[in-house]
Amino acid sequence: MTTAPHTEPATGFHALNLMPPLLEALDRAGYKDPSPIQAALIPVAMTGRDVLGQAQTGTGKTAAYLLPFMNRWRGGDPMKPQGIVMAPTRELAVQVAEEADKLSPSRHFRTVPVYGGQRFGRQMELMRLGCTLIVGTPGRVLDHLSRGTISLEKVRFAVLDEADRMLDIGFRPQIEKIMRRLPTKRQTLLMSATMSPQILKLAQRYMIDPEHLSMTPEVMTVDKIEQKYITVDEEKKFDLLVKVLERDKPRQCIIFVERKRTADKLYKNLKPHFPKVSVTHGDLPQPKRDKVMADFRAGKIICLIATDVMSRGIDVSGISHIINFDLPNDLESYVHRIGRTGRMGKDGCATSFVTPEQGEQLTGIEHLINRLIDEDRIEGMEAFTPRVKEPENKDKKMNPVFGRSKRKYTNRL
Repeated sequence: MTTAPHTEPATGFHALNLMPPLLEALDRAGYKDPSPIQAALIPVAMTGRDVLGQAQTGTGKTAAYLLPFMNRWRGGDPMKPQGIVMAPTRELAVQVAEEADKLSPSRHFRTVPVYGGQRFGRQMELMRLGCTLIVGTPGRVLDHLSRGTISLEKVRFAVLDEADRMLDIGFRPQIEKIMRRLPTKRQTLLMSATMSPQILKLAQRYMIDPEHLSMTPEVMTVDKIEQKYITVDEEKKFDLLVKVLERDKPRQCIIFVERKRTADKLYKNLKPHFPKVSVTHGDLPQPKRDKVMADFRAGKIICLIATDVMSRGIDVSGISHIINFDLPNDLESYVHRIGRTGRMGKDGCATSFVTPEQGEQLTGIEHLINRLIDEDRIEGMEAFTPRVKEPENKDKKMNPVFGRSKRKYTNRL
C-alpha cells in the first residue's frame, strides 16, 4: 500500500486562493504575509460581496481591495475599464495606480490614473492604449465623463478609498454623480478610517448588504509610534524645529503645517540649515508635486514640509519622524498625520509643537487616541508664558477615558 505524500498547508498569501500570476507579483513585490485587513477583506471580496472596510492608513488596505478584483479579472474589452477607484487626492491616486502596476497579474491589465493638474490629452492617450482600471479623483473623473472620454458601462468593480477624507473636502456631489452612472450590477467596496453617519448613508444608498470589516483598534493610532509634545511659544517654533532636527537626526521626516503660506515660509527659512528639504501643498503645479514626491520616495529629500491635504497621499516606508509644527484644527487629522510613520508595523516618532494656548486641543487629541502623550523638552526652548502651578494632590480625578488618575487640563500648559 502506498502512502499519499504529505503536503504542507498553504500559508501567507498562498492560503487566500489567489491565482498564480498574482502570487508571483506578490513575491516580486516582497509581500510575504497578509496584513490583518488583507486577511479579512480579500476572502470576502473574492465572493463578489460589497464590503465596508474600516482600517487605518499604513495597514495594506490598497492591496486588500485590488487583489480580489485582479483575481476575478479575465480580460475583456481593453478600451472599456472594468474597475474604478476614487481617491481624495492626486498623490493618493498616483500611489494606488503604482500599487496596481506593481501587483498587475498580466501586461494586459492596464491602470490609468486620472487627476487634475495633468493634461487631458495625456490621460486620453493612455486610455486609448487600453485601460482595465481607472484610479482618479472624483473631480477629474467627472470631467472625463462630461467630455465623453471615459465609459463606465463595463465597470463591475468600484472602490471609494478614504471615503471619509473625500467627504471632508467636499467631494460628495461628484461621488454621487459618478456612482449613479455606474452599472447596478457591480461590486462596491468602501474604505474609510472612520464610519461617520455620512459614510453610512453613502453606503446605504449605493451598496447592497455590505459586510462591515473593522480593523480599527480602540486606540486610534499605531502603538509603536512614540508620541511626544513640546510646549513652545509661537515665535520660537522655528528655532525649536532646527534643534529637534539636529537632535533627532531623522532618517526621513514630514513637517506638517496648517497653511500653505506657512509651508512656503518655513521652506525658505529651513533650506539654509538643511539642504535636503522640500515643500508640497495644493498650490504647487502638479509636475512640481510629482517631482517632489518622486525625490522623497527616492530618499533625495530628508525633510518634507506639507499641509494636511497632502497627508493621505504620502506612503513612504522610510519615514522615521513626524513633526507637527502646527497642531491640526481637525483632531482626527492628527491620527492621519502620525500614520505616515510606523508604516506596516514599523516604529516611528511623532513630535507636536504646542503653544500655551493649545492645552485643550492637546487634551482633545489625547481623548481621541485614548492615550497620554509624553512631554519632551529642549533646553532654552521652554515657553515664556508661565505655567500655573497646580496644588499638590488637588484637582485630581479618575478619568474614565484613560482609566487612571489624571489632573484636569485646565492649567496644563
